[in-house]
Amino acid sequence: MKVTVVGSGAWGTAIALLMRDNGYDVSLWTKFHDEAELLRETRENPLLRNITIPDDIIITSDLDIAIENTIAVMIAVPSFAVRETAMMLKGLLNKECIAVCMSKGIEKDTSSLFSGILKSILGDNMPIAAVSGPTHAEEVSRHIPTGCVSASEDLKVAERVQSMLMNDYLRVYTSTDVIGVELGAALKNVIALCAGMCDGLGFGDNTMAMLMTRGLAEMAELCVKMGGRKETLAGLTGLGDLIVTCVSRHSRNRRAGVLIGSGVPVEDAMRGVGGIVEGYYASKAAWELSRTMNVDMPICCEAYKVLHEGKSPNDGLRDLMSRRKRSEGSTGEERWVII
Repeated sequence: MKVTVVGSGAWGTAIALLMRDNGYDVSLWTKFHDEAELLRETRENPLLRNITIPDDIIITSDLDIAIENTIAVMIAVPSFAVRETAMMLKGLLNKECIAVCMSKGIEKDTSSLFSGILKSILGDNMPIAAVSGPTHAEEVSRHIPTGCVSASEDLKVAERVQSMLMNDYLRVYTSTDVIGVELGAALKNVIALCAGMCDGLGFGDNTMAMLMTRGLAEMAELCVKMGGRKETLAGLTGLGDLIVTCVSRHSRNRRAGVLIGSGVPVEDAMRGVGGIVEGYYASKAAWELSRTMNVDMPICCEAYKVLHEGKSPNDGLRDLMSRRKRSEGSTGEERWVII
């Protein structure tokens, strides 16, 4: 049986390797002909050094070849390319094929979740799942034990994807809370950028613990307001992904934040990490959602002001610390904590 991975970045390549390990025939697609040629020639992705791409993984820039006879298309493109990719796939997939969104983020111009984009373009009858969790490609590709979540409104679809992905180094759980899983995946990138800024500013563990805890509270409140479940944010796609993205040396969001906190201009910091910084785009979506959904998200909103309006990280932290007194619970009677 054949699966197709759409997107040849570090994560897409790691997924292709995983699916080959699981016994599938694998096609790895990139939009760029030159990139396909380079990967075929070197059998190594520059973003995953010293990891060999086996010869039996087909690398192509021809979408028709990539998706021919496939049982699943795993979309692992940057957040800004999800809609474009869905439009390219429209009308090409057979009805048994599952569309699995492995991308993390929120569409920056519409604040739409990716599962909604895929459903609107590929059709309501297309089986759709979202996979997320603390899954750095650098570690999955090296068979480091990892856990993630397969989410779909249809539990049977989530279970099918679980069975396809799960092996002795990737443990996969299921969920029907697609909103919670996708929001956690996107918003933790914003908090991770802030975590990096705190490091760049020279702050310590107390600051990091406060930031991550209160950031998780914001994520959970928005999740509930949008129809998700608060307990989802206590799991791998919320707390788990938040921890790894805030503290890991692999995290581009954290590394970009460190540069910004150290005084590097935002645009230079984005370029300096050598890859897409998804939290930059997600911060704008989070700011928009906080306004449209009437949810208080002070950390995400300050991140937006630093990243998009030129506010200094020091001023952002000062304004966060000087907010009015309040209870840790949303109302003073109910605790916000979700675990």
